[in-house]
Amino acid sequence: MRIPRSTYRLQIRESFDLNAAANIAEYVRDLGADWLYFSPLLTAETGSDHGYDVTDHSRIDPARGGEAGLAAASAAARSLGLGVLVDIVPNHVGVQTPHQNAWWWDVLSHGRDSRYAEAFDIDWEFGNGRLRIPVLGDGSLDDLEIVDGELRYFDNRFPIAPGTADDGASPREVHSRQHYELIDWRRADAELNYRRFFAVNSLAGIRVEIPWVFEESHVEIARWFREGLVDGLRVDHPDGLADPAGYLDDLARATGDTYVLVEKILEGDEQLPTSWATAGTTGYDALADVDRVLVDPAGRAALDELDRRLRGTDSTVSWSGLIHDTKRAIADGILRSEVLRLERDLGRSVEAVEADVGSAISTTADALAELLACFPVYRSYLPLGLEHLHEAARLAISHRPDLTDAIGDLVPILSDPQHPAAIRFQQTSGMVMAKGVEDTAFYRYTRLGSLTEVGADPSEFSIGTAEFHRRQQLRQASFPASLTTLSTHDTKRGEDVRARISVLAEIPAEWESALDRLREAAPLGDGPLEALLWEAIVGAWPASRERLHAYAEKAAREAGNSTGWDAPREAFEQRMHDLIDSAFDDPAVTAVIEEVLDRVRAAGWSNSLSAKLIQLTAPGVPDVYQGSELWETSLVDPDNRRPVDFDERRLYLAAIDAGAHPPVDESGAAKLLVTSRALRLRRDHPELFSRYAPLPAFGPAARHVLAFDRGDVVTVATRLPLGLELAGGWGATSIILAGRPVVDVLTGTEFPGGEMRLAEVLARYPVALLVPSELLAAGSTVGS
Repeated sequence: MRIPRSTYRLQIRESFDLNAAANIAEYVRDLGADWLYFSPLLTAETGSDHGYDVTDHSRIDPARGGEAGLAAASAAARSLGLGVLVDIVPNHVGVQTPHQNAWWWDVLSHGRDSRYAEAFDIDWEFGNGRLRIPVLGDGSLDDLEIVDGELRYFDNRFPIAPGTADDGASPREVHSRQHYELIDWRRADAELNYRRFFAVNSLAGIRVEIPWVFEESHVEIARWFREGLVDGLRVDHPDGLADPAGYLDDLARATGDTYVLVEKILEGDEQLPTSWATAGTTGYDALADVDRVLVDPAGRAALDELDRRLRGTDSTVSWSGLIHDTKRAIADGILRSEVLRLERDLGRSVEAVEADVGSAISTTADALAELLACFPVYRSYLPLGLEHLHEAARLAISHRPDLTDAIGDLVPILSDPQHPAAIRFQQTSGMVMAKGVEDTAFYRYTRLGSLTEVGADPSEFSIGTAEFHRRQQLRQASFPASLTTLSTHDTKRGEDVRARISVLAEIPAEWESALDRLREAAPLGDGPLEALLWEAIVGAWPASRERLHAYAEKAAREAGNSTGWDAPREAFEQRMHDLIDSAFDDPAVTAVIEEVLDRVRAAGWSNSLSAKLIQLTAPGVPDVYQGSELWETSLVDPDNRRPVDFDERRLYLAAIDAGAHPPVDESGAAKLLVTSRALRLRRDHPELFSRYAPLPAFGPAARHVLAFDRGDVVTVATRLPLGLELAGGWGATSIILAGRPVVDVLTGTEFPGGEMRLAEVLARYPVALLVPSELLAAGSTVGS
């Protein structure tokens, strides 16, 4: 198995296809990355910018460059010694436009008699033998037409089953004869009868646990490995699969035991199952560790108090209580159809469940929803993780003693790895967690926005250096080839937005004063959301008006406290957009923003460089998200899929390779210096990264440095920079290395080794990457 030393993630789409990726392969090599890492490539919905809505597994999307594009990108990579990693989507397919998905179209045409009916997770009995499609705007079929042998509802096209439209019947009558039923979109929450990706009606789950479904949905993927085009895979959302471990075994057989990563979010001390055929996760767990070691724990009490005041409460909001309620709301709301499907899998009659729709929830459904709300991790993998079900049962009973008997009846069934309800419960718990936590609670828990990131536990405010070292040693010992990351296409904020927001923990009183003035100038009436928006504005500044308006709308509607997706509150949203405009149009507001920026800008850059160097040199395989070698100030998707100016990056890299040592400023060129030197060192000298050992510091500012020894490489990074400044700088603080000369590959400065004063080591940059001097003397390519 070929294992990458680092990866560079590219978003492949029509505006930047595989041929474009081939054209920047040389830049990626020069930057120092070891593999190109592509977003999904298979044919997706027309116009899809992300590719997770695959409609045809048999070919690469022509809009993304097609078969020839992958051949070109792979050839370019091979010529430069680069590997290729590709994101794949086994859990679901796109069904927004039925005629684009041949499998779905065939099911709509022939119902349960379709060969492909088995591929989809459809409960035909619940729909009286018809597949429910939630597309009607008002529940009326009056706008149905028959056009060119198809049923049309505005721009929506649906097939007509053979022999059902030959007698001149009306469109409504023809519709009644189909294997599908068009229903009001609002009914999807409770009455849908096919499994989806989370609550996205246009993404239908498929059953890759069935051998022929796996084979036919992976035929093109298998070709990539037979023909040597691709070296590894990133598996999207394995938690949605009926049997993730079995799927990974099947994938290993189909691809020759290739390097595989899983997009898996681990909660707390949860560990990835060691029995899985995978090298590790996509790195959200590493992201959380890096962020938190750069947050000042001293700011917690003040920020908690500010949060209480913004909420108008007497006590600190409980994260566990908050996510219980948001998860329960999801289980009772947009994912109620999944809960009712679980009920049916438990053997309750379709008629009884149908009667529950729109009425008081049944005791069984109530108990299931409560267990889902209390489940402590994304899912179990029975028999692995059975303890999580028992923990959920204990918590559920403590919340709802009236459900004790119902929960007691459910636990034995949900503990059986073979029971259909147990399998589906495991698939569903991750949906509830993702929608209730990442897509709701993360927008409500706003005491420090940098903490609410994918894969992180916002209740963990910060960690010290000792805990950080412990976690890295565990990573080195358990999954050393797992990916590490700071930004992805899924992160709520780019890494440098978070790095700047984290500075606020060092100056909570100043931030509170500034926030009060901003709220007075542009009142919104939702204190926690106001904090979230102003943090985002400060963190991403300078950002365009359009980007911030889009972020505000998404954040407010995801939070769901003052407005929402289904029923936006016009007056509130107008005030919200006025708030964003005030950042550009109101001199008083702009002045406050600039005042805050003057305090946090330099410290944020220091945090950014520290975070980047730590991520790139700590255990694991570091991933660089496209463009993030300069400042990455994106907000939530689709903002984080904006085009990247690679010409600008080439120019900066050429200047650095010619000997420039850029200042730490708005250009972000200093970050590109750090990124390129660290990536090249890992690529060209992997033998230097043989261990992980904490490196202590001594002296008055010891708490402001994080240092570790990777074997023959030492990383030194500044933390809590405003506190360091307030303390008067490094003073006599030092680290101790072996008594041999070392050189900082970032600056070229040589040091004699032994006891080294940090005031000298970090004189130019807040970070240093130290290697034995003889390494560069021997002609290493690290610095060129």
